[in-house]
Amino acid sequence: MFYYIIALFVIALDQLTKWLIVKNFELGESVKVIEDFLYITSHRNRGAAWGILQGQMWFFYVITVIVIIGIIYYIQKAAKGKMLLGLSLGLMLGGAIGNFIDRVYRKEVVDFINTYIFGYDFPVFNIADSALVIGVGMLMVQMLLEEREAKKEKSYGENGTHHS
Repeated sequence: MFYYIIALFVIALDQLTKWLIVKNFELGESVKVIEDFLYITSHRNRGAAWGILQGQMWFFYVITVIVIIGIIYYIQKAAKGKMLLGLSLGLMLGGAIGNFIDRVYRKEVVDFINTYIFGYDFPVFNIADSALVIGVGMLMVQMLLEEREAKKEKSYGENGTHHS
């Protein structure tokens, strides 16, 4: 249940921040937070990351529903007793649903976090995107830890040092 609460928190924060941007900013309006690094910029995206697949809403609907079902399945089947895995899946679930809500109700995703990293104007993103990226990163760490543990167990068995 805790992982679904994480997802709900992400969805609520994502939708609140997007609502604030839509209500208080003109499209394209930008406010400096940290010069040459962080700006709040009202932007819309009808595609995926970096604006790819513009206008392919049915594709996003189908893929997102499949992803959401898959994440829920893994929360139910694999996350029990694995906090890092559960947190990563909760973040990804919240991020996927947050952007899905935009696509269904607005027919576009509201983005507003605009960063410049080492002079590169990174594509504008939102809270849902951040949760997805952090969740995927945490999932990768979980997978690396599990692989490391499996190798350790295998080497114990091969060396005859493992006792039942």
